[in-house]
Amino acid sequence: MHPMTLSSLGKLAAVVPLCALLVIGAACRDRAKVSAKYAARDVADLATLVDKDVGEVERGLPEGAKRLAALVGAHADLKQDVPDVRRALLRVRRDVMDLTMAKSTFFALADSSGIAIRNDLEQDVMAGQNLFAIFPGLAKATDGYVSTIGAFPNVPSKYGPDRDWVAAVPVRREDGSLGALFVTGWTYRYFARHLQESLNDRLTVRAKAGEADGKLPVFYAFVFDATGVYGAPLTPSIDEKALTAENLEARTAAGPMQGGVTIEDRAFGYAAMRTPRLGQDVGIVVLRSET
Repeated sequence: MHPMTLSSLGKLAAVVPLCALLVIGAACRDRAKVSAKYAARDVADLATLVDKDVGEVERGLPEGAKRLAALVGAHADLKQDVPDVRRALLRVRRDVMDLTMAKSTFFALADSSGIAIRNDLEQDVMAGQNLFAIFPGLAKATDGYVSTIGAFPNVPSKYGPDRDWVAAVPVRREDGSLGALFVTGWTYRYFARHLQESLNDRLTVRAKAGEADGKLPVFYAFVFDATGVYGAPLTPSIDEKALTAENLEARTAAGPMQGGVTIEDRAFGYAAMRTPRLGQDVGIVVLRSET
């Protein structure tokens, strides 16, 4: 019999698949590193966009509050003329350019104690809710602009748990007294969709210019904080779970970071960073895999 016995052949057969797995694993790590490098550029671009988006609200809300002052001054009790409140909100959103451009999903007026009076949507589920109880940070809006994070209760979403970023400013009467609060905001998932759509536009332009052989990667954008990772509607939940396990909130405390994950046998790279304009412990992350 040949010196290579059946026993030796069996050992060789076991080693070959192991080598193949090691080669595949190394290749996956290399692809993940390439994707993470691209993702670092993508997330930096989106962080600039976040600053722009928040800036529109920071500038637009005070200007809108000035235009709402006449409405507040003309009504002793705004709850008695809710249709007029909605019309005024729609008009302000149309006339103040920063608010027209803002990514807000609603604009609303609340009374000086934080009770929501009316928003600009056709169906108003905010009216009567105590915004100070839901978003304690909004109580500081009686003195000036403030933003904070929380979650509206009893607002089910088929896309999973969500969070709300809200901002507010005081609306003052002619004598300087507080008449109302002008409030706006968006959900994490809605904002993640906005970021993802913007990233799609950027990547499409780069692909047409020849980057990555003209191919679009598989990519997603998310918002994260200590409570979890939130993607756009229809984002695979397995992606959110994989990124949640990466502990992004803690690992970005010292600055932007990159990493790699394998999701359903596909190598992904990601990059994450804090975006203080959204909140002290809030950030964004881009997940991508080259095709």
